[in-house]
Amino acid sequence: MPQRFWLFKTEPTAYSIDDLARAPGLTTGWDGIRSSEARNFLRDQVAVGDLAFLYHSNAEPSSIVGIAEIVRAATPDPTAFDPKDIHFDPKSDRAKPTWFMVDLKLVEKLAQPVTLEQIKRDPALAAMTLVKRSRLSVTPVTPAEWKRVLELGRGQGKARAAT
Repeated sequence: MPQRFWLFKTEPTAYSIDDLARAPGLTTGWDGIRSSEARNFLRDQVAVGDLAFLYHSNAEPSSIVGIAEIVRAATPDPTAFDPKDIHFDPKSDRAKPTWFMVDLKLVEKLAQPVTLEQIKRDPALAAMTLVKRSRLSVTPVTPAEWKRVLELGRGQGKARAAT
């Protein structure tokens, strides 16, 4: 199966790229996803070896800040079964799990965050799912979008003026 690219959102006050950089082995479980569409991506399409942009939402400014690799495929999200966890779902059934998570490993922090405003202004990125479906926490990224964000985030590409 070919490598796929994703964008995973997180609020930096809840879990930031710096938290991931401090995690043992630079790895964490990406839990707490409670959108059916995002869950379906995690469960059915995200695979070991895929890469994901880490996006800080509800931040000033909201930005793509780094890259992670998927190091464990979808497994049931244990937070759904824990009544003490904020992601607890009383309807969850261990025998037939509703919610899933993957494990991510930090690959790199981008030299320059790529802001939502940059993305919206760049013709190569303006159609990203991030722009069109802004509330979805896990979204696919095309290879061309991946390449363009890397150019911007690594300082290799000047921002293109909108035409």
